[in-house]
Amino acid sequence: MIRRVAAGLVALVATLVAPVPAQAAPRASDAVVRTDAGWVRGETTAEGRQFLGIPYAEPPVGDLRWKEPRPVRPWQGVRAARDFGNKCAQSAGWDPGYEQPSHTEACLDLNVYVPEGAARRAVLVWFHGGGLTAGAGQDVVPDTFARQTGTVVVTVNYRLGAMGFLATAGLDGEARDGVSGNFGMLDQQAALRWVRANVGRFGGDPGRVTVAGESAGGRSVCTQLASPTAKGLFRAGIIQSGAYGDCAARTHQAAVAQGAAFAEKLGCASVACLRSRPAADILAAQGEFDWGPVVGGDFLPRQPEEAFAQGAAAQVPVLNGANTDEGRMFAFARFDANGTPLTPEQYPTVMRENFGERALRRYPLSAHPSPTLAYAAAQGDQLFACPALRLDGVLAGRGPVYAYEFADRTSPPFASLRNLHTDFDFGATHVNEVQYLFKHFGLDSPLNAEQRMLARQMVAYWGSFVRGGVPSADGQPSMPGRPGTVLSLRTESKGGNALSATVHREHQCDLWDAGASP
Repeated sequence: MIRRVAAGLVALVATLVAPVPAQAAPRASDAVVRTDAGWVRGETTAEGRQFLGIPYAEPPVGDLRWKEPRPVRPWQGVRAARDFGNKCAQSAGWDPGYEQPSHTEACLDLNVYVPEGAARRAVLVWFHGGGLTAGAGQDVVPDTFARQTGTVVVTVNYRLGAMGFLATAGLDGEARDGVSGNFGMLDQQAALRWVRANVGRFGGDPGRVTVAGESAGGRSVCTQLASPTAKGLFRAGIIQSGAYGDCAARTHQAAVAQGAAFAEKLGCASVACLRSRPAADILAAQGEFDWGPVVGGDFLPRQPEEAFAQGAAAQVPVLNGANTDEGRMFAFARFDANGTPLTPEQYPTVMRENFGERALRRYPLSAHPSPTLAYAAAQGDQLFACPALRLDGVLAGRGPVYAYEFADRTSPPFASLRNLHTDFDFGATHVNEVQYLFKHFGLDSPLNAEQRMLARQMVAYWGSFVRGGVPSADGQPSMPGRPGTVLSLRTESKGGNALSATVHREHQCDLWDAGASP
């Protein structure tokens, strides 16, 4: 359900110039850099230099559809890197720039943002959200973040939906370890290997790489932390609203059964038939299925939670958190967006059907402004807040974990929701913190003076973590590194940033940790 709703809400070939003779190789100061596959020409902006649409793997088209990513073929001359590459195949959505579907599979590109100044800078690699079915690296423009923090930032495209996560018996037979379905995750690792090989030429330090992401991007980070094949590719991780489902992957059996149903829907009995289908047909057939990583192979031998608990995961610092009102966006999508707000009369039945009698008693309608917001509180606590707190406890056994909660309930809705022109109170909902760190969809957010101050503080926390593995901001409380206490991120008029040891109780986590059975 998270993936389907997020896809609807969050989701609304570079040209070559004439070859340059070897003796006339351009200078790096001209925003031209030589990668291991060839020269790229970016551009200089007021924030530094940026290089857009750099391929990190061969386009996964034709016979390479549903294959592990292959190294990109070298090119001659200087490749233009001033425009974003293609978005990976996905349906249309509500987000700015996603009004039309993308049927393009030649999409394994990344973008590099470099501040001016000395080299050997720490590196942030960002995996976008979108329910693993939508989105692209261009969803955030981190050029200002890079300048303010003195870091190099890389944003990544990776395969989505069925293109990225289809598992079938036939594809298992092609896989080296007999387990298919992790193509999008393997794309992310290919991008990290590209960073390790090339980021030094852009002024970055390949030994100081932090992987980060929000929602499905945060879940990706959680998964990569548990993957043995990611070992050595990063030294820290940031998980923003990504602990839903306790980062669990699909079982191999369930993924293959789902793949068989998907193939049947397309009328295909073989991998060759599936590869012959146009991307539009793949997208039309994938909507009712659940797409995500698969456990059981070399990429993910065991569930992330098990890997963390058993010490079989990356021993790196982690910054992990969620937003106070995560569920409001999803509740809005289910009820108010359709012109059918949840009514007081419907509320008890809907709560019992979705969460059980105990949850209905814990979330009385009298304690919330409206039935939709009461439902949203239960949904957000169950799916995001409490899993994030549980993950803190599990991660603490294998390395430092720093916990936060984005709690600016005055924050403006992020761009996709602002475009809906609704009076719904989204508060500190899912995705809303992203605009405090980056230009979300390349846009400036309408933050007031207090919110801009909070944004600067958040950039300081995130930047210090990327640079040194410990989040801090001048004059602000230290982000706690112990389970049970979080740093609540708020504007000054709402109390300012403050440590909280009551967040577990506020989100009714004793209920949700016990399973909330009726």
